[in-house]
Amino acid sequence: MAKRDYYDVLGVSKEATPDQIKSAYRRLAVKHHPDKNKGDKASEEKFKEASEAYHVLSNSERKQNYDNFGHAAFENNGGGRGGFGNFDFSNHFSDIFEDFFGDGFGGGRRSRRSNNRGSDLRYDLSITLEEAYSGKKQDIKFSSSERCDICKGSGSKPGHNVGSCSMCGGHGQVRSNQGFFTVQQTCPQCSGSGEEITNPCSSCGGQGKKQSSKRLSVTIPKGIDDGTRIRLAGKGEAGNRGGGNGDLYLFVNVYSHELFKRSEENLFFEFPISFTDAALGTSIEIPTIDGGKAKIKIPPGTQTGKQFRLRGKGMPYMRGSGIGDLYIQVNTEVPISLNKEQKELLEKFREIENEKSNPSIKKFFQKAKSFWKS
Repeated sequence: MAKRDYYDVLGVSKEATPDQIKSAYRRLAVKHHPDKNKGDKASEEKFKEASEAYHVLSNSERKQNYDNFGHAAFENNGGGRGGFGNFDFSNHFSDIFEDFFGDGFGGGRRSRRSNNRGSDLRYDLSITLEEAYSGKKQDIKFSSSERCDICKGSGSKPGHNVGSCSMCGGHGQVRSNQGFFTVQQTCPQCSGSGEEITNPCSSCGGQGKKQSSKRLSVTIPKGIDDGTRIRLAGKGEAGNRGGGNGDLYLFVNVYSHELFKRSEENLFFEFPISFTDAALGTSIEIPTIDGGKAKIKIPPGTQTGKQFRLRGKGMPYMRGSGIGDLYIQVNTEVPISLNKEQKELLEKFREIENEKSNPSIKKFFQKAKSFWKS
């Protein structure tokens, strides 16, 4: 039997807007939903037909393929990415219907119980760059809930069982009629658990957990960077009524260093030298992040901003082996105040310098003169 045109199925034109397509499907879905027409095969087929049409026409790419090629676009995976292949419409029908009417419409076939897992926690920890270099063990204190030892997290007094919720009858959801529609929602009394504590534990008041102060020893790995997040599974809040614990997330802040700047596994260090040392050359001794020292040679004629690289003197790689590098940038300092003898020496130097003009300076002024003439 040939398939009907999808637009005819929904009763809309090809120019229909997405809202009009959705509204048309909503109307047909309510009319022909199997839970409203139990045992009516004709209504069930119409519901499937309408859902298939909506699946295609509600997506711009699939709709374009259908407009161009008709049903052939979806035969044998036709139409490229728009093909159905082994698509399971039975799941899709219920997913679409939940978009309109929420979980569990029509007898609660897809109803879900609420998640009793405990909440995740966040702990902010600040360390120095030296500690990030070497790694460390750190004890942290924080307040969190833990499972009640008396009731073992059930919330009920020992020897008493948990009863079904009196409002929802243990289903975890309640229904209400709103005009034509029946809406099913999470039970406000039991929060979807379907359970009710009739004899609460005297120690935790029926919560199944109690607030307490905790202490943990955590390991900060070598090479950890600012903003890194460490997950400690199961170290968060206790779950409700025996549910699993949440996680604890450790957010690491690395303090700025007074000497070193960091970029991933590399460190950068600025070192000031006098203009005479830059001109004549020298050797300098610099500190390293591991607490040691390193000596580098500054060759004569070093320009300000010149960088020198020391391999293996940076930060360890947090994942894997190896250590980054340390880059030393020399900045030439020009003296602000000079005594009489310094001035005389520099004046003499300038006379000699003018006699043997610097090639780069001479080249610049030649370009400038050429520019002025033009």
